[in-house]
Amino acid sequence: MTIIVTGGAGFIGSNFIFYMLKANPDCRIVCLDKLTYAGNLSTLASVMKKPNFRFVKADICDREAVDRLFAEEKPDVVVNFAAESHVDRSIEDPGIFLETNILGTQVLMDACRKYNVKRFHQVSTDEVYGDLPLDRPDLFFTETTPIHTSSPYSASKASADLLVMAYHRTYGLPVTISRCSNNYGPYQFPEKLIPLMIANALNDKPLPVYGEGLNVRDWLYVEDHCKAIDLILRGGKIGEVYNIGGHNEMRNIDIVKLICKELGKPETLITHVTDRKGHDMRYAIDPTKIHAELGWLPETKFADGIVKTIRWYLANRPWWEEIVSGEYQNYYRKMYETR
Repeated sequence: MTIIVTGGAGFIGSNFIFYMLKANPDCRIVCLDKLTYAGNLSTLASVMKKPNFRFVKADICDREAVDRLFAEEKPDVVVNFAAESHVDRSIEDPGIFLETNILGTQVLMDACRKYNVKRFHQVSTDEVYGDLPLDRPDLFFTETTPIHTSSPYSASKASADLLVMAYHRTYGLPVTISRCSNNYGPYQFPEKLIPLMIANALNDKPLPVYGEGLNVRDWLYVEDHCKAIDLILRGGKIGEVYNIGGHNEMRNIDIVKLICKELGKPETLITHVTDRKGHDMRYAIDPTKIHAELGWLPETKFADGIVKTIRWYLANRPWWEEIVSGEYQNYYRKMYETR
């Protein structure tokens, strides 16, 4: 089986490639990635020479490049991780999110139709559901929760989801969609909360927390997410959406304090900055459907996963230090130091 993984040089995509090559050694993985600021080719160094792996640098919005790759590889499955995903960046520049997340998805699905791909899987986000109130811990997102987006990023992902379902209904394209909660783990780009706080704490820099840090997220260890997608590809029903959640709800401020404790850093490094526009208060996923149909449940408790994640960043400093020393610093200053 040949699987094209788009966005495979990014955080979740690269972890999915590692997982699939280990769990399914008979499959061929082709990684298609544009290598934007968040795509890091060094992340894939350990698999680049494997005979059943190929890397192709291209933009999913480039129809000619995508068509050429599909003609060469004739994939059985396409898993689309490729996306602009940082909410703050979407507020600063919405256009690129619409192009990549919506039009890029269309280009991929057109190629899937042309080359009779057996499954197109769209990796989406729980952010398409909007948010939940902090005073209703009994409420959770289910697959039937109405879409109610809060940012250009989540709106672009919701639009892509709707387009995927439209291609299924109109053209009979065999599709599945998964909507995950916040991922964490190795190789996450250090503009996201957990790796940003780890990197800053290790360098004794301020730890910028939006508002009071009371926003709640449902945290999912990235390997658990990869296992869920593998199960969906194997046994998920065509035309269905599956929510993938970690059952690990944590307030942002508590995560930052936990990181300080693990690294032996003072909480005085915490700096409260102006809150994000339209900041969602709480995300929480009900994964009953994927558990009932496919037997999946998250295996990693947050208390264990965060320690594994911190240890990974401690052991792989060159990987993230190379990132934060470059162009990212200009963006970081714009986002946080002027607030």
